[in-house]
Amino acid sequence: MPLDTGFNPEAEGWSRRSPVGFSGHTGPFWMRPEGDGWAYGIHAGPQHANGHGIIHGGMLVTLLDNALGLTVWNATGQRPAVTMQLNTHFLAAAQPGEFLEARGEVLRMAKSVVFVRGLITVGERRIAAADGVWKVLAQKPGTPKPEGDPA
Repeated sequence: MPLDTGFNPEAEGWSRRSPVGFSGHTGPFWMRPEGDGWAYGIHAGPQHANGHGIIHGGMLVTLLDNALGLTVWNATGQRPAVTMQLNTHFLAAAQPGEFLEARGEVLRMAKSVVFVRGLITVGERRIAAADGVWKVLAQKPGTPKPEGDPA
């Protein structure tokens, strides 16, 4: 559980995002509309830390993957997409009890791929940056293809 730092995401306009799949094990994640997009966050707790007592790099990558994936989801009109590539740069340590905020932006949209980048911050401090490529799927994974569809 997050440390009690007195920070209340709901009081700051954040809404809890319903857990989906793997995210249910790493969250809870928060979201807040900003301009034309969204910001995503997590109130880091001891369960998100590594053996050094700082937030685990895998948790930072998970937050970036979620934020950038949702950025693509919104930019494509809620078409399903999957991560093809995610390059991550760790810039500073985050501590349990801090609220980490992630934002993404679309750099370029092609027919079936979207190029994005994003940043995790704690206040003005930059924690991690990423850029990546998402593959836009023709249909939701696991959905049967229509008869006669060669794809």
